[in-house]
Amino acid sequence: MTRSPLHDEHIALGATLVDFAGWDMPVRYAGDVAEHLAVRTAAGLFDISHMGEIVVRGADAAAGLDAAVVSGAERLAIGRAKYTHLCTPGGGVIDDLIVYRRDWDHFLIVANASNVETVTAELAERFASFDATVENITAEVSLIAVQGPKAVGIVSAMCASGADDVAMLKNYTWCTVLLKGDIHAMVARTGYTGEDGFELFVVAADAVEVWQLALELGTPVGLIPCGLSARDTLRLEAGMPLYGHELTLATTPYDAGLGWVVQTGAARVLERPGIEGAVALSAEPVERGDFVGREALAAAKERAAATQADPASAPEESRILVGLVGSPGRAARAGFAVWMGERQVGIVSSGAPSPTLGVPVAMAMVHPSAAAVGTVLEIDVRGRRETMTVTALPLYSRAS
Repeated sequence: MTRSPLHDEHIALGATLVDFAGWDMPVRYAGDVAEHLAVRTAAGLFDISHMGEIVVRGADAAAGLDAAVVSGAERLAIGRAKYTHLCTPGGGVIDDLIVYRRDWDHFLIVANASNVETVTAELAERFASFDATVENITAEVSLIAVQGPKAVGIVSAMCASGADDVAMLKNYTWCTVLLKGDIHAMVARTGYTGEDGFELFVVAADAVEVWQLALELGTPVGLIPCGLSARDTLRLEAGMPLYGHELTLATTPYDAGLGWVVQTGAARVLERPGIEGAVALSAEPVERGDFVGREALAAAKERAAATQADPASAPEESRILVGLVGSPGRAARAGFAVWMGERQVGIVSSGAPSPTLGVPVAMAMVHPSAAAVGTVLEIDVRGRRETMTVTALPLYSRAS
């Protein structure tokens, strides 16, 4: 297994380590519930160095990405990030990604650990006719997340310079800072927990010092190290998809309620004028060109609209994503069958007890006729049916 640059730190903190996508990663430290609640009430510190980092550079970097992913990369401003999908020609999701625009000709892409090699190869193939390079730099980068209501104070305190820039970041934007210890970092206001928070990109050699700095400054205000188990229940409550569960090659963004990531209309795009290094928005909106999966996704959008208008008419094999909330009792888990009376209408994609809500919660792919909010369904939990109610996603949303 691949070891994170923070492996020895996890051992010293008593973490339980597991194989996750070929990485030896901490699943928990003090305990799942304590770590989950720390993020909801104070802050949690996560090693997410298993996530893949891919760099796209070159004169055609924006145009190539625009043709490769379902969101318009050319319209993304420098200093901003965008959640998007890499889809097959048939509209299935190869992976969900976050794309950061570093410069007019430079993008950083974060992919899931299990898919980074697939995504790198797929992008390289799609960039074959573009003047740009695609490089997997995962081994060179460590990614550390500070998540929770106290995250902004902690990360600002970690800065030797740039603290004000961190505090002013909006969701899905980033800045570069100098951390204490003379460490350069890219700090993004992104995360996978449903709370406010930041993800810090640093070179792998600086990871231990950054981790220890976060603990030193964050522990007095309630920050604790958190593992993958807490990260999973946090993202489940927040209705965030996990690749291989809510998103698959057989699932389109519309099936997962994420049709908004598919951008097809005209918009002002970032251009590079003749002056070396200068960038500006186009004077007029530019119509987006073709991208892989566009035709199939247009058809998926039409199906989704028809299904919403008349759910009962959807083909029996149709499935869309819903949230489920149960009563105190046994939790539904991924793969459990979902029933409406004597008819199996779907499969649980993710499920667990909710530390925040105090009841079992789940997400499931169900037939549209069973997807209306308030519909009571049954989950086959190891031979006994447990009642759960369809609930709008997210299941938890932090106070504004």
